[in-house]
Amino acid sequence: MSWFKRKTAGITTTTEEKKDTPKGLWYKSPTGKIVDTEELEKNFYVSPEDGYHVRIGSKEYFEILFDDNKFKELDKNLESKDPLKFEDTKKYPERLKVAQDKTKLKDAVRTAVGKSKGKDLVVACMDFAFIGGSMGSVVGEKIARAADYSLKNNIPLMVISKSGGARMMEAALSLMQLAKTSVKLAQLSDAKIPYISLCTDPTTGGTTASFAMLGDINISEPGALIGFAGPRIVRDTTGKELPEGFQTSEFLLEHGFLDFITLRKDLKDKVNQYIDLITNQPLRS
Repeated sequence: MSWFKRKTAGITTTTEEKKDTPKGLWYKSPTGKIVDTEELEKNFYVSPEDGYHVRIGSKEYFEILFDDNKFKELDKNLESKDPLKFEDTKKYPERLKVAQDKTKLKDAVRTAVGKSKGKDLVVACMDFAFIGGSMGSVVGEKIARAADYSLKNNIPLMVISKSGGARMMEAALSLMQLAKTSVKLAQLSDAKIPYISLCTDPTTGGTTASFAMLGDINISEPGALIGFAGPRIVRDTTGKELPEGFQTSEFLLEHGFLDFITLRKDLKDKVNQYIDLITNQPLRS
């Protein structure tokens, strides 16, 4: 004799009565770990199961670095033009409009100034969600202007790189940004104003060939991809198998390209500790 007996045959739940699980409640890391999104946010967007640092953008980094998430955004309405009249599968202005509508950003970098542990800090943070964080004229100009702001006000500068490299739709104009940003950072160096470069996943192409590797200290997050060309291109060009972990932040640290790797939860403390040390100021707790 069965304990339970269905009174009505078949499933009687109507479509209207079915409850779907809302999207965005869970995050699956590359190693297959499932994490509650609220828990992920509380843990600085790092999977507590395996330590995987999830890609985040300027909004999240500003929340992490600025006290009480209070800051003044610089040059926030600067937008790219189309002097080359570039067109591939889409016209460049159309591609920009799609990216702006999707991300609610003007371009692939945001710059801001605010208090970090009680002292002023200028931060330029790239957004990979905007055309792969590609570096065009606006990215170069905003970073150059952020450096000018630091120079004028004697405030340390931090640039957070997250980019696929130069923006092909702007061709040589994009490549000019490498020289422009490098000159501005040299001016900061001459003025003895600290510049911190944080390389996050991924930092490649023209960003690596310019401002991303020009910091007074170059730091990174665990497991970040950092290089000029991608591993597949390097392997196909050289015809050689690459070492294990090639172009990861750990590999670059071992070979002297980085000064240290920091967990995201320690980022604010580590950056400000370095600034205090290099400027010969009392360490902030």
